[in-house]
Amino acid sequence: MIYKRSSALFLEAEKVIPGGVNSPVRAFKGVGGTPIFVKKAKGAYLYDEDGNRLVDYINSWGPMILGHAYEPVVNAVTEKAKKGTSFGMPTEIETQIAQLAVSMVPNIDKIRFVNSGTEACMSAIRLARGFTGRDKIIKFAGCYHGHSDSFLIQAGSGASTFGTPNSPGVTKGTAKDTLLARYNDIDNVKALINANKNEIACVIIEPVAGNMGCIPPKNNFLKALKTLCEANNILLVFDEVMTGFRLAKGGAQELYNIDADIVCFGKVIGGGLPVGAFAARNEIMNHLAPLGPVYQAGTLSGNPLAMAAGLAMLNALNDDNEVFNRLADKTEYLHKGITKVLSKNKITHTINRVGSMISVHFDEAEVVDFETAAKGNNETFKKFFHGMLNEGVYIAPSSFETWFITDALSYEDLDFTISAVDSVAKNLL
Repeated sequence: MIYKRSSALFLEAEKVIPGGVNSPVRAFKGVGGTPIFVKKAKGAYLYDEDGNRLVDYINSWGPMILGHAYEPVVNAVTEKAKKGTSFGMPTEIETQIAQLAVSMVPNIDKIRFVNSGTEACMSAIRLARGFTGRDKIIKFAGCYHGHSDSFLIQAGSGASTFGTPNSPGVTKGTAKDTLLARYNDIDNVKALINANKNEIACVIIEPVAGNMGCIPPKNNFLKALKTLCEANNILLVFDEVMTGFRLAKGGAQELYNIDADIVCFGKVIGGGLPVGAFAARNEIMNHLAPLGPVYQAGTLSGNPLAMAAGLAMLNALNDDNEVFNRLADKTEYLHKGITKVLSKNKITHTINRVGSMISVHFDEAEVVDFETAAKGNNETFKKFFHGMLNEGVYIAPSSFETWFITDALSYEDLDFTISAVDSVAKNLL
């Protein structure tokens, strides 16, 4: 494929935007080459500035669960924009989407809307600290909760070692309150808790990891984590920015029948506009200002355009009893097809899948945490990424990202994708 226009646009962008992009993964640093500039999108397809059509498997990193330019969302935003784009005052639609979200998700009484998943997770941590009166948190290596200082932490060796910053600008004082655990390793979490008795406010986790590929919880890990948190008066925070309203109406809480204490949302809940949210039972949420002492605010929180998009999306999902089954079936079909052609071409791989999230890892070992995800052959992935791009299929430009399936994908699109994998696999050895 030809990408002259994208290449020229990237050169212009680099002059005025750091790295030419407004989010680092878009820069293709993990795979090499020049990022693709999108001109428009519809349904399951992206159309770039050079006129190429690409079957899309990132779907704006998750929110386009029903496809790009989904008509009910577009219409809702258009009609709302005619009445004003921002007021800084309460609007009825904020209550409407809050009522709908609370009705769809188990175990929450109140929800606060913000502007991003990062802001939701950052606010949830502050709320957990304010509610418990404790300072430390536990997060898991490979789980990404946004770029707030508390989350950009890399641990040293030893179960009780304090974290150290892995981004300049994050202070050691902030880092010391974040403890890093291994995903799917409950004994490791126990050791951290025992070494920091009565100091830990919360454990935050992606219930299905999506930032080291798609990694499901194994061996009742989430249930054991919930039991451990309850025994130590620690709040369990589910970061459902990816999984919320994607794996089920009630997200991972519903799928795994686990009640978290605080739940964070993003992606799907905004229908493609910048929206995040965090929610909990009354006892916890009533600690938020203006009811309680934990402060959180935002001028554009509950923005009417974003609320209109989110409400249209959640209504569509809530009204369609088969949508999550269709998504799971399409993802399973893709999984089986990719497995068949990679195996036929003798390409070492393993595939993880939960619902409409899936990832391909170029290693034969089971991928259960960040350490095993990092063992994948990145050189093979680079060839695979660019090969798929040349075949007209766009996947995440990083081996550490999940693919997101949209209901707009037809089985013809899936067959096209499987055929593309077959063609690319012949050149991977």
